[in-house]
Amino acid sequence: MKKKKNIDNVITKNKKAYFDYEILDNWEAWIELRWYETKSIRNGHVNLKWAYVIVINGELYVKWMHISAWKALPNRESIETERVRKIYLHKKTITFLIWKLKEAWYSIIPLELYFVWSLIKLRVWLAKWKKAYQKKQVLKERTMDKEAKIALKKYV
Repeated sequence: MKKKKNIDNVITKNKKAYFDYEILDNWEAWIELRWYETKSIRNGHVNLKWAYVIVINGELYVKWMHISAWKALPNRESIETERVRKIYLHKKTITFLIWKLKEAWYSIIPLELYFVWSLIKLRVWLAKWKKAYQKKQVLKERTMDKEAKIALKKYV
């Protein structure tokens, strides 16, 4: 019998990425954190809005993931809040992602940060940048849905 993973709760999501990118595939990755960063994440002081994944020497790193300094630290001002953090995936997955990044228009985006049991994991997505007309179409569909709901409320 296969054990079911217990995803306790999602800490944060990158909501902007859902609008800007077309999501293709996802992987669960480990993230290398310092002890005070885990304390801040547990308190919810993390932001993935501008985060993206880069490749350095065949390894994947998260850039622009903002983790605020833990409040109990004596030297809070000297801590880098947006440092580059290493993420861990299987070697075959990393080579596949690097191969996809060489193709045009593909990006690797961190979309969710969550707990699995007591561990902090990062959900990494392979994504393709949406064109402007696709974003406009999404906005049109949203407004049409809102108008339809309002019209239904009036007549019911």
